[in-house]
Parts: sequence; structure tokens; C-alpha cells
Amino acid sequence: MVDSHCHLDNRKYEEDREKVIERAKKEGVTRFLIPAADPTDLPTAIQLAERFPEVYFAVGVHPTELEQYRDEVLTDYITHPKCLAVGEIGLDYYWVKEPTLQKRQRELFRRQIEIALHYNKPIIIHTRDSVEDTCKIVESYREIGGVFHCFTGVTQFLKFQERFLYGIGGIITFKNNRKLVGVFSKISRNRVILETDSPYLTPHPYRGKRNEPAYLGLIRDRIAQLWGATPEEVERITTQNFKGVFNG
Repeated sequence: MVDSHCHLDNRKYEEDREKVIERAKKEGVTRFLIPAADPTDLPTAIQLAERFPEVYFAVGVHPTELEQYRDEVLTDYITHPKCLAVGEIGLDYYWVKEPTLQKRQRELFRRQIEIALHYNKPIIIHTRDSVEDTCKIVESYREIGGVFHCFTGVTQFLKFQERFLYGIGGIITFKNNRKLVGVFSKISRNRVILETDSPYLTPHPYRGKRNEPAYLGLIRDRIAQLWGATPEEVERITTQNFKGVFNG
């Protein structure tokens, strides 16, 4: 299995990062992708990628961290052999409601897409309460592909299936999440990848605890149930999907 989105550079893992990785490997996780969010954590992500053969990273600045944005956050590391993508980047109007700051988010979303295109990297999109503007920007860059991280069932994003994957995480296991379950069948199987978004969005039955990649199998098993497939089939398909876009 591939955990396509896990924040192992997060400070919540300061005490036990190595144990977290080892636990996940014992549960069948063979690759980890750490998406950049806060530039201050990026050195930790790079160190982990250089230390562990199974760990990769992406570069980018999260839409809620834009005061830290500089092109160099991306360009200084994007050619690193363990850098697979630009992300997580995008729009977040849930936490950022000021119109001038939302405009800045759109500008820097576009800027980071342009850098990704220049270096031929896929992107990892974070989008929250910003469906219309996210669609407009993605539609305006028809050569870019990547993944909609933490897909929650927004049907408007399904029109991008030809060039985007959909990261399915712990939300798919939540008993009260009918929206994602209802939309999930509309996603082609060759467009689905697994993610934990650790340390966030812990899957059932561990909600309320710190998430970690070792729980990825719970997401795999729920997808297997929804597909009427075996866990092994889900592992094979989602791993192949990841490799097809991220070359990792």
C-alpha cells in the first residue's frame, strides 16, 4: 500500500517518528508521501526522505500558510530525487475568509501550478469551501494533473477524472458520512488512491486519537467493501494508480 498523503514531518510525531514508520511498514505500507504544508517543517520531510528509502516528499505552501510563501520554497528542492510533486497547494476559504487574502490564495495557487508545470510535476490540491474557484483555476491549466487530496464527495471535481486522482482517507470509514459513500461509486477505480492525512482524520474505530499511516489498512478495507473487491485488489489498483501519476 501507498500512503499518498501523510504529514510525518508534523511536530505531533517528534517523539516517535521512526516507530510510526516501522509500525506502518509492518501493516503493509510500502511508500509514504509527505506533502509540504508549513515551510518550517520541510527540512524534516527532506531528512526523512533521505533517511528512509520508502519515504518521499512534495514541495509547496498550504493556502493557510501563504505569509511564508517564496518561490524558493519550491524551486530549491523540486529537483531533489525524492521530490514527487508540488503540494499541498490550493484554496481554503473555511479558515481564510478575508476577500483580499482569498485573492492572494488564488494568485499563489496559480503561481505554484506554473512552477509545477515548468518542472513537469503533478500537484496535490487542498480545497475547502472553495469549489467554484478551484474548478476555474484547474480548468485554466489543462496540462496539469495530480490528486484532489481528502476528497469529500464534491461532485464538481469528478469532471477532472481524466487527469486527476482522488485521495480517499479516513472519512470513508465514518459512519455518518453518507455524502462521500454516495459519490464514491462515480469515481473510476483507476482514479482512486489511499491516504491517511496523518496525524489528522483518523479512521474509525480510532477517531479522536492521533492518526498514523499504520491505519491505512482500515481505509483499504472499507474501499474493498464498497467495491466488492478483496483488500489485495484494492492495494494493487491504488498502488498502480499512484505510480502512474507520481512515478514513485
